[in-house]
Amino acid sequence: MVFRFTGLWRHPDFMKLWVGSTVSRFGSQITFLALPLTAVLVLDATPAQMGILMAMGTAPALVFGLGAGVWVDRRKKRPILIATDYGRAILLLAVPVLAVLGVLRMEYLYLIAMALGMLTLVFGVASRSMLPSLVTRDELVEANSKLAIGRSASEVVAPGIGGILVQLFTAPIALVVDAFTFVVSALAIQSMRAPEPEPDPAEGGDAFMREAWRGVDFVVRNRVLLAIAGVVGGIAVFNSMFEAVWLLYVSKDLGLGPVTFGIMFSVGSVGFMAGAVVAERLIAWLGIGRAIVIGVVVAGLSDLATPLVGGSVIAIVFVLTAASFVFGVGATIYGIAQESLQMAATPQSFQGRMHGVMNTLGMGLIPIGALIGGFLGETIGMRPTLFIAAGGELAAVLWLLLTPVWRMRELPSLADDASDS
Repeated sequence: MVFRFTGLWRHPDFMKLWVGSTVSRFGSQITFLALPLTAVLVLDATPAQMGILMAMGTAPALVFGLGAGVWVDRRKKRPILIATDYGRAILLLAVPVLAVLGVLRMEYLYLIAMALGMLTLVFGVASRSMLPSLVTRDELVEANSKLAIGRSASEVVAPGIGGILVQLFTAPIALVVDAFTFVVSALAIQSMRAPEPEPDPAEGGDAFMREAWRGVDFVVRNRVLLAIAGVVGGIAVFNSMFEAVWLLYVSKDLGLGPVTFGIMFSVGSVGFMAGAVVAERLIAWLGIGRAIVIGVVVAGLSDLATPLVGGSVIAIVFVLTAASFVFGVGATIYGIAQESLQMAATPQSFQGRMHGVMNTLGMGLIPIGALIGGFLGETIGMRPTLFIAAGGELAAVLWLLLTPVWRMRELPSLADDASDS
């Protein structure tokens, strides 16, 4: 059988955007591993410093999340994508240069992490905003599916390659390869030829703030969305607490190396894909509300494996790798059910603002959780902090259990929530 490239695989400009987005995602996954490992292995970072580093990387979502969308809407998207790719390459190259010069400090990593977070945020908003102008409305589902294939492949492959690069060449040198991926992404997007539509004229800042507040008010007044918001916010805080000390605990206390981290991250990404395969049937069987609850519980229980595991290195690696896979399955089932429910409960005119509120909770609270995790890791120890964080993830579902949402079997119609919104 001969494989034929059909549909958008034959669309030259879409393929350039696909290559750019996929390679950029690949680079971001290496950054996610190599930058904190630079702090741990080169600068001997403390738990508090790791918490600050994680917070600096995610703080732009809280500070600039809503504003980034407005800023991107007022400009052509392609120059933004190219500039953010080159900007990230320059920032990443600064790390090995500073290391070679012997002047690398945690303060510099904080600033670099914050700038990388800002550029990655803007790239993501711009790439999603550009897609509808590049393909027809009927091709949007196909386009998003193909982009998701690229993202999933990057998340499976990149952590393993990143771990090998760190093991062979040290973490700062791995960032040189990382920087190269962003240059490739920029060149692919730069070669696109389709003209972009002119952006809409800018509106006053006061109008933006009023519309942003209407989105917050809509979520608060809608019982379904308010229940989801509580879960999203709780998971953001406790999961970031967990991640703030996980890498340090696994490397220092359990004695695992970079290659093992890469394998665990890659297996976790396979778990995310497996969750996506079974999610539709599982949600239909369990009902939408129970699927959210079970997804959170499965993910939370898998995180408990880290502070509980012990024994030989082989046993530790096996248990944590399996836990990484199970976490991916649970988190994906939760994510798909939660996204579907909040979309169904929101009229089209409020979709953007609703997602803005949820993204601010889901990403904006991460710095707070990371700082708490770093502080607790420094004061009470990393293992107790991991127990608290995993327990908090499990407790997040209590917010749902206090509402009728967890009993919902099917997605609601807008009429069901009219009185609440």
